Amino acid sequence: MSTSSTEVQQDKGFFGHPRGLANLFGVEMWERFSFYGMLLILPLYLYYEVERGGLALDKSAAVSIVGAYGGLVYLSTIVGAWIADRLLGAERTLFYSGVLIMIGHIALALIPGVPGAVVGLICVGFGSGGLKGNATSVVGTLYAEKDERRDGGFTIFYMGVNIGGLVGPLLTGLPVNEIQGSTGFHIGFGLAAVGMALGLTQYALGRKNLGPKAKEIPNPLPASRRPLVGVGALAGIALVVVLVLTGVVTAENLSDRTVQVVIAAAIIYFVVILTSKKISAVERSRVFAFIPLFIASAAFWSLFQQQFTVVTLYSDTRLDRNLFGWEMPVSWVGSINPAFIILLAPVLAAVWTKLGERQPSTPVKFALGTVLMGVAFLLFIPMAGGGPNSAPLLGLAGVLLFFTVAELCLSPVGLSVATKLAPEIFRTQMVALFFLSVSLGTAMSGTLAKQYDPADEVPYFGIIGGAAIGIGILLAVATPWVRKLMSGVR
Repeated sequence: MSTSSTEVQQDKGFFGHPRGLANLFGVEMWERFSFYGMLLILPLYLYYEVERGGLALDKSAAVSIVGAYGGLVYLSTIVGAWIADRLLGAERTLFYSGVLIMIGHIALALIPGVPGAVVGLICVGFGSGGLKGNATSVVGTLYAEKDERRDGGFTIFYMGVNIGGLVGPLLTGLPVNEIQGSTGFHIGFGLAAVGMALGLTQYALGRKNLGPKAKEIPNPLPASRRPLVGVGALAGIALVVVLVLTGVVTAENLSDRTVQVVIAAAIIYFVVILTSKKISAVERSRVFAFIPLFIASAAFWSLFQQQFTVVTLYSDTRLDRNLFGWEMPVSWVGSINPAFIILLAPVLAAVWTKLGERQPSTPVKFALGTVLMGVAFLLFIPMAGGGPNSAPLLGLAGVLLFFTVAELCLSPVGLSVATKLAPEIFRTQMVALFFLSVSLGTAMSGTLAKQYDPADEVPYFGIIGGAAIGIGILLAVATPWVRKLMSGVR
C-alpha cells in the first residue's frame, strides 16, 4: 500500500524525522563517497607525470579543468531538474542519475588515458547533476512548508554527504599513494564505482518510504514538444564540439568559459521564473529575495571549492604531510573538512531545532557563512612564505575548521531555503538555481586558482578573503529588505 504525502510529513521514525530521510541520507552518502573519492585524486591524475600514473598536463590547465568540471556538474543540475519537473519526476530522475554515475566511474577505472577521463567525467558529471538536485528536492517533500524540523532535517541529510566525503578520499587516495604507476589511480576510480553501486542498492530497497509527492511531475511537457527538445539537445552538443575543435574552448580557459556560461544561465533562469504567468505575486517576491542569497552563495563557493584546486596544490607542495615517518596521501587532506562536519553538524542541527522560530534568519546565516569563509582565507597568511613541505598540518586543519563552520552556516540552509522559496511549479528547478550558485563558485575556484603563486601567497589569500568578508557584510546590512521579500519565510 502506498504512503500518502501527509503520512510521510508526519512520520517521526528516523530520529524524529521521516523514515524516507534515512534512505536519502544513504544514497547521498554513497554518491558523495564516489564523487569526492574521485574528485580529490582527479587533479593529481591530470598533472602527475606519466611515470607516476598521471596524464602530465600543466598544473594551470589541471586546476582549470577541475574547477570547470565541478562547475559543470552543478550546472547540469538544471538538466536534471528540468527532466524531473517536465518528464520523469524527482525520484525516478534521481535513480537513473545514480546509474549513470556508476557507469562513469567504471569508465575511469577501465579505460586508460584521456579517452577514459573524457567518457568518465561526462557520465559522472551529468549523473551527479541529476542526482544532487533531485535528492535535495525529494528531502523537501518529506516536510510541510512550515515544519520546524526542516532545517534540522537538511542538516542531517548534509551529514550523510560528509560521511561519504570523509571516507571516499581515504580509500581512493590510498592506492594512489602506495601503488606506483597508473594502477593506483584506476583502483581508486574503481572503488568509487563500488561505492555508487552500494548506494543504488540501498536506495532501491527503501524507495517506498518516500511518498507519492516525490514521484509527481509538477509541470509535464506536452508530447508534441518533445521532438523539439531533442533537436535542441543535439544542437547544443554539436555547438560544444565545434567550440572545442576550433580552439575557442581549451583546457587552459575551460573554467573561464564555464563561468561565462553559468552567469548567462543564471540570468536566463531567473528571468524565466520571474516572468512566468503560472506563479503568484508572493512566489515572485520570494524569487527576488533569492537573488542576493544567490550572489553570496556564489562568493562563498568560489572560496570553499578551492579545496579541490588551490588547497590540493598547497597540500601537494607546501604542506608537511609526514606522519611518524610515513607520508600521508594528498587526498586525505580532503577528509578533514568532512570529519569536522560529522562532529559539528549534529550540534548545529540540534541548535536550530531547539531555537525554532528564535534561530537566526536565513540571510543572517548566509552572511555569517560568507564572512567566516573570508576569514578562513586570511588564516593562510601566517603560514605564507615558507618553502616546500613547510606548512604545518595542524595549521591547515585549523583553516579547514573555519571552512567547516562557514559551510554549516550556509550550505544546508541554502538547500532548505531553496525549497521554501520555490514556486510550486518550479520546485526542483529552484533547487537547481541554488546549485547554479555552487556551479558558478566552483568554476570560479578554477579561474582564481590559476592566479595562485606559491612563491607569493599573501596577495592571493588577502584579496580573496577580504572580498568575501565585504560581500557578507553587505548581505547582513540588506537582511531586513531581503526578509520582507521572503514574505514570511525565515
